[in-house]
Amino acid sequence: MKILTILGARPQFIKAGVVSREITKRQKKGEKIQEIIVHTGQHYNKNMSDVFFEELHLPKPDYYLGVGSKSHGAMTGEMISKLEEVMIKEKPEVVLVYGDTNSTLAGAIAASKLHIRIAHVEAGLRSFNMQMPEEINRILTDRVSRWLFCPTDTAVENLKKEGFENFYCKIVKSGDVMQDAAIFYKQFAKKPNAEIDSDFILCTIHRAENTDNRKRLNNIFEALKEIAQERQVILPLHPRTKKRLLEEKIDTKNITIIEPVSYLEMVWLLEHSSLVMTDSGGLQKEAFFFEKPCITLRDETEWVELIEHKFNVLAGADRERIMDIYKNFTFNTNYEINLYGSGKASERILRDILK
Repeated sequence: MKILTILGARPQFIKAGVVSREITKRQKKGEKIQEIIVHTGQHYNKNMSDVFFEELHLPKPDYYLGVGSKSHGAMTGEMISKLEEVMIKEKPEVVLVYGDTNSTLAGAIAASKLHIRIAHVEAGLRSFNMQMPEEINRILTDRVSRWLFCPTDTAVENLKKEGFENFYCKIVKSGDVMQDAAIFYKQFAKKPNAEIDSDFILCTIHRAENTDNRKRLNNIFEALKEIAQERQVILPLHPRTKKRLLEEKIDTKNITIIEPVSYLEMVWLLEHSSLVMTDSGGLQKEAFFFEKPCITLRDETEWVELIEHKFNVLAGADRERIMDIYKNFTFNTNYEINLYGSGKASERILRDILK
């Protein structure tokens, strides 16, 4: 069995790492599985150097396509062309894609045109916001995939409502590979090089819906500044956010701004924080994995089960609402509930593919 794994962004390498480790376990037991890893180059910076793969115990890519940053159409088109060449050369039985990036969609399109079976990890997620490029990517990828590995019951129900039970595919509630990763990487956590109080809030802001809207961005930072007067707010600053803050001359007084951190440093920050405030999809789940309450600075989320169980709350970008939630919302503190598979997702995914 030859599996061709397509990755393009840092979170995808972390997700794929747990599945790659499961493949290695099976190889050591004598099972005939080969994994070919392709990095499209969608995201590439110093955090994707050799050190990144060594620190995270990840296999290095067999192919690096070097596509880089472009418009959505140009990027996706170039990826499809280059991935097709790799697939024709390698002749995999299965193409494995993760999440909802342009790399995900390009891999799915290239494989479907060559009649190669596709396995989509994190299938069935929906924000129901078609203005998000990620929403388009995940919907189209789901439609051409043979295996739909859903992290949650909600994701399974989304696919059923869209008629996927009538398509030639297998819907599987696999659990979430990011929980597998959180459990594995906790032992390697690294403290960032910054002055950090014993009680702090971890915050990240990077989504275009916030960074590219001056009113939303200003409202969020007005709330963060007020909160930071009584508790340390640590903000690893995304380059896009940094650029917009400078352009819009938005004040960041009191907020502890640090350079972007590695994944292992982020794990440390998660483990030691008392609250998470973010517009990141992945960080909302990771807050739950590390048993931290989360205020989401968006108007919707794909992780509705966290909202339903009050581990997470949507605050949007309204300053007064953010402050009201911060001061008054009562979060659920019972983290015993199994929402994401308890760290066995990678085993389930491989078991189903190998059948």
